[in-house]
Amino acid sequence: MSSGSHYTLVVTGMTCASCSGRVERVLRKVPGVLSASVNLANERAHVEGLDSLSLSSLIEAVDKAGYQAQPYSEASEQRPLQTEAQPLKRERLHLLLALLLAAPLALPMLGALFGQHWMLPAWLQWALATPVQFLLGARFYVAGYKAARALSGNMDLLVALGTSASYGLSLYQWWAAPAGQMPHLYFEASAVVIALVLLGKYLESRAKRQTRSAIQALEALRPEQASRWREGREEQVAISALHQDDLVVVRPGERFPVDGQVVEGNSQADEALISGESLPVPKQPGDKVIGGAINGEGRLLVRTTALGAESLLARVIRLVEDAQAAKAPIQKWVDKVSQVFVPLVLLIALITLVGWRLQGAALEVALINAIAVLVIACPCALGLATPAAIMVGTGVAARHGILIKDIEALEVAHAVTLVVFDKTGTLTSGHPQVLHMEALDNDIRHLLQQAGALQQHSEHPLAKAVLRRCAEQQLTLPSANNTQSLPGLGIQGEIDGQLLALGNARLMEDYALQPGPFAKQAIAWEQEGHSLAWLLEIQPQPRVLGLMAFGDSLKEGAAQSIAALQARHIRTHLITGDNAGSAQRVAQALGIDQLEAKVLPADKAARVMALKQQGAVVAMVGDGINDAPALAAADVGIAMGTGTDVAMQAAGITLMRGDPRLVPAALSISRHTYAKIRQNLFWAFVYNLIGIPLAAFGYLNPALAGAAMALSSVSVISNALLLKRWRPEA
Repeated sequence: MSSGSHYTLVVTGMTCASCSGRVERVLRKVPGVLSASVNLANERAHVEGLDSLSLSSLIEAVDKAGYQAQPYSEASEQRPLQTEAQPLKRERLHLLLALLLAAPLALPMLGALFGQHWMLPAWLQWALATPVQFLLGARFYVAGYKAARALSGNMDLLVALGTSASYGLSLYQWWAAPAGQMPHLYFEASAVVIALVLLGKYLESRAKRQTRSAIQALEALRPEQASRWREGREEQVAISALHQDDLVVVRPGERFPVDGQVVEGNSQADEALISGESLPVPKQPGDKVIGGAINGEGRLLVRTTALGAESLLARVIRLVEDAQAAKAPIQKWVDKVSQVFVPLVLLIALITLVGWRLQGAALEVALINAIAVLVIACPCALGLATPAAIMVGTGVAARHGILIKDIEALEVAHAVTLVVFDKTGTLTSGHPQVLHMEALDNDIRHLLQQAGALQQHSEHPLAKAVLRRCAEQQLTLPSANNTQSLPGLGIQGEIDGQLLALGNARLMEDYALQPGPFAKQAIAWEQEGHSLAWLLEIQPQPRVLGLMAFGDSLKEGAAQSIAALQARHIRTHLITGDNAGSAQRVAQALGIDQLEAKVLPADKAARVMALKQQGAVVAMVGDGINDAPALAAADVGIAMGTGTDVAMQAAGITLMRGDPRLVPAALSISRHTYAKIRQNLFWAFVYNLIGIPLAAFGYLNPALAGAAMALSSVSVISNALLLKRWRPEA
């Protein structure tokens, strides 16, 4: 939002989709709130509102609803790495106590399967079940009471009602039984149900921590201290004490504490966890480094360019967090179902009780079946199905250099049928390179040496391309004297007694020279869209010595990217503002299905819209400012992280490194994540559609229903965690 307020809260106490839905509705009712979104899996609430909206009013509203809220901060996000183990230890202790107390109650049930009668005395059953019901199960009463007070319902209310009914029925049976006769008690049902639900919640909490592992891995990359270089010596300081333009010493094997620029030294950097680049990246003076990357074998002196929240690592973490906190469109439909789920289950339980009684069944039989309905119903699985898959999917994508900041893009990307590419900087390197050379005497190395000597001190892009080629071939360049720039034409200078010039066709015409043997080749290269430079000898013998062709080279992986998309029956389309010859060369080399050249930046978005109107689900891939409108117009915008910030802002997906192979990888992780969402929702609905009728018709006892309910939530999260095995295809 350009104005207004934006708050993020950490909300604890939510146990199911009904809880998160209730918190969301409560927040939306606070005066000044424009929108609110609550994520059950990461216990985060995002609220946008007017300038008048206060944080205290939001926290007060959540507290009144029966939950706890506190402002989100980076410090609270680092808590899982340090102190989150404490609540988990407490959960484990409660679980172990519940299992120890419930086990003797469950043994008679097991013995009955083998014809044994190990029934415990009624007083001992009561003594074992009571602490489980009211001490270890107190959390269900507290949360259930808060839900009922707010005229709402959640999983805790269902568990509290079901187990209390079972416990109360047992007390009544014990009290009403004739002296000396063993009554039929159900203490074991209430105790075992609570123990099994606690087991499910414990396993669920452990699994939730794993879904946050990607963020935790990124957080762990942040060093706490740095070696600042000041007045000729090193001093150890906290990262927070550094300022812009400070010099930092990074030794071999250390992590870069800041984003910066190398001032001194040569080394390599391992940027795998940030950009997904598996190979070490060479670093020398002038190169940029990323905070959190690992320095290689050389000592580097780095000038700080970005700190704290402005660093690339911090921005990446924010993007992943925002994506994980957002709701997919399909989740909104699930939320509507969750609102009526608990009231519907209560109604079914009441119908079950009344129905069995009308059929002549004893009160205890009717009550036990109604209890089974309450216990087996699980809104947790519904609430976790989508966010759990999204958290794991976006996390594993980030570890491979794919940042998904728009969850709607993630949901749509699996259905993409057409990928539109920009050319320069997307499929090509975006920097001119020497592609072809012809020499009068066929001595290409000598031609390159003379061209390099003339341009040793030039900043022109074509000059840099010549010097890069000279460096690649390890050529020793002769000295050039009296060099002179010829504006709009080229450059000239003296080399070994010869007056040479290097420039365009106009320079050649000025000296009244003809292309001669190079004419045919020059026409062919121009038709391919290449820029030409002519090497001329002015004195002592005016003549053309050679010809060089410059062009944009294809990026490594561009061909594999197009091939991978076409293997999935996804069409490819190239839209560029470059000339037809250059565009045709790239399209033919890569096997792109369709080409449009000389398209003005303002028309790119219109072309994308036209393709959408033809029925295609369009993904647009670009890197420049001129691509931003088209990225925004596409169903899915994919920006190269090596491009401009404007392009990345307009796109729903950003590729952290400029590798075209990440385009099919981004569509692949989308497809896998969406498949997990569908699988989870299918099993969550099928589980309830099958389990509730079975319980209502008397085919499940409460203990078995409790086990099934605990298993449903764990299975949904476990299925989502399988996404962690995803890897981009080779």
